[in-house]
Amino acid sequence: MIILSKKICFIGAGSIAEAIFKRLIQKELFPVQHISVTNQQNQERLNQLSTLYNVQISNDLNSKNKLIQQSDILVLAMKPKDAEKAFHELSPLINEEQIIISVVAGLTIETIHDLLKSNNPIVRTMPNTSSSIGLSATGISFSSNVNEQQQNLALEVLNAIGMTCVVPENKLEIVTGLSGSGPAYFYYMMEAMVQAGVAGGLSEDQAMELTKQTILGAAHMVQKTSEHPGELRRKVTSPGGTTEKAIEALDSYQIHDAIQKAVKAAAKKCKEMGEMVKITPR
Repeated sequence: MIILSKKICFIGAGSIAEAIFKRLIQKELFPVQHISVTNQQNQERLNQLSTLYNVQISNDLNSKNKLIQQSDILVLAMKPKDAEKAFHELSPLINEEQIIISVVAGLTIETIHDLLKSNNPIVRTMPNTSSSIGLSATGISFSSNVNEQQQNLALEVLNAIGMTCVVPENKLEIVTGLSGSGPAYFYYMMEAMVQAGVAGGLSEDQAMELTKQTILGAAHMVQKTSEHPGELRRKVTSPGGTTEKAIEALDSYQIHDAIQKAVKAAAKKCKEMGEMVKITPR
C-alpha cells in the first residue's frame, strides 16, 4: 500500500488528533514509526501519547521542525486561537509537495493558504468525537489543487475514523453544526430520557441501559431499512397511542424547530471562530 510508505505528522495533540492516529495504527495504515505528534509546550501530554501508542513526539524546536519537514502529510489539529502563532512557525518549514489536512474548526482553505504563505494541497475536514471508536461522520472539502491521488490518500486516512462525506467548502459550517457537534445533541436527549426514567421509578442503571439500546436500535433501523426517519416515526405513531401523545408533548415545546436552531447556531459559531483568526498580509 502506498500509504504505508508515507509519514504523517500531527501538529496539535488533542483528542481529535489522538482519535485519528489511534485508528491509523489499529488499521495498520501507517507504521507507528511513521507517525509523529507535536504541540506547543505540553510535554506531559506528549509523553502520555508516546507511552500509549509508541508514536514519535517532540516539542523541542529542532527535533519538532525535523519531524515536520520529513512528513508527507501534516495534520493541523491545534485550537483556532493558537492557529496564527502555529502557522507562523510552520510556514518556513513546509514544502508544497506536502498534503495538509486541517481539522481546525472554521478555518477556511483560503485562510490556511494565506497564513502558511504557500499553495499546498489542503484538505479541510470536520470529524466528530465518535472518531475514537471509528464511527465519525466526517465532512471533507478539497482545495482546487488537490489531485485525485492526494484525494484518495486523504480519504483513506479519514475513512479510518468512520464515514466521510465530500462537500463544497461553503457547506462545511453546516456539516459542523449537524455532525461535528451532533453527538452532543443525542447525549443531551439521552440525559433527559434517563432522568425521566429515574423520576418514574427506575434505577439509573436500568434507565441508562434502556435509553442506550433505544437510541442504538433507532439508528440501526434508519441505517438498515434506508427509510426516512420521518416515515419510521409515522409508522410507530399509532393514532391515539402513547407515542402520539409523546410527540404532541415535544411539539408543544417546538423541539423540531429547536434542533434546527441548534444546528444553525453551531454552524454560525464555527464560521465566527474561523473569522477570529488573524491573517498577516504577505
